[in-house]
Amino acid sequence: MNKLLQTLCAAVLGAGIATAAAAAEPIKVGAVLSVTGPAAFLGDPELKTLQLYVDKINKAGGVLGRPLQLVQYDDGSDAGKANSFGKRLIDDDKVDVLVGGTTTGSTMSMVPLAEKAGVPFVSLAGAVVIVEPVKKWVFKTPHTDRMAAEKVFEDMKKRGFTKVALFSETSGFGQSGKKETEAMAAKMGITLVANETYGAKDTDMSPQLTNIKNTAGVQAMFVFGLGQGPAIVNKNARQIGLAVPIYHAHGVASDEFIKLSGAAAEGIRLPAAALLVADKLPANDVQKPVVVAYAKAYRERYKEDVSSFGGHAYDGLMLAVDAIKRAGGTDKAKVRDALEATKGYVGTGGKVNMSPTDHMGLDLTAFRMLEIKNGDWVLIN
Repeated sequence: MNKLLQTLCAAVLGAGIATAAAAAEPIKVGAVLSVTGPAAFLGDPELKTLQLYVDKINKAGGVLGRPLQLVQYDDGSDAGKANSFGKRLIDDDKVDVLVGGTTTGSTMSMVPLAEKAGVPFVSLAGAVVIVEPVKKWVFKTPHTDRMAAEKVFEDMKKRGFTKVALFSETSGFGQSGKKETEAMAAKMGITLVANETYGAKDTDMSPQLTNIKNTAGVQAMFVFGLGQGPAIVNKNARQIGLAVPIYHAHGVASDEFIKLSGAAAEGIRLPAAALLVADKLPANDVQKPVVVAYAKAYRERYKEDVSSFGGHAYDGLMLAVDAIKRAGGTDKAKVRDALEATKGYVGTGGKVNMSPTDHMGLDLTAFRMLEIKNGDWVLIN
């Protein structure tokens, strides 16, 4: 068979597979994401990632010969709307699996729906409350707020900082983070000498930051929030002359955070997934092929930089697809069982090993400590 004939046969076969997949009943992936509102710089790359990889998977023949169909709604960063859309996805759209819940608040508003209906739900939000206590049908891809606090305090102690100001957002993520940070501080010998909060839609945090500045003994500040608020914190802190080192949680792990913060981002540290430093990872890092491939595909499609939030969506979709393949179909109980049995999945967030007692499957080594230098991410350890 000559090369031309081989090429024609391959093209016909590929077209046949794609046509067969398109004709089959679709596998419905439901997503409620915060594409607009305060959490938009999380939700926007999440949606773009899901669209990108649903297209890629379908072009390759789908899953078990069936195309994926993404059914998505924008909750506008409003947990109440997320509940309504989650109900619509389950009751009206009849989705096979849920991937989404950009924020902790949105996720937790949908958890009872998924649990009652028996629909596998892979959240893209950060708080530990999503998976602790374990909920039968609920899983998550990002590292937890507890892990973020531990990783940050480890780094602070290496630098000799033990007296810390905590500045947390009054959102679900921020308040869960506040609770976990307070507990971790007590466990690790960190003294919280100041403890302030701010609202997700606040446009000036100078009064609280002034209180922190005037608190005796503050060696470093830990900000626990997501979206645009933390960038305002950075700017306000520099404006009032708060000179202590600033750390953030993983709810801001995006190049957009650097852009929003401007010069005030310099020197800030935070724990994040390997995706943000894909090209800086050593060649033997097990995650490097995954994060480099994702970053390349995302940049080629959208002509913009990646964020760890898009990575969470990639992992959520791929975990669901892998579970459907291992379950041999979309039987919800079998897919749930397959998700829980996930072992050795290497994603943008780390190596995932789930179990009946762990519906996230990541350990602290999956977090990388980064610092912003000259407007870019630098790997600390």
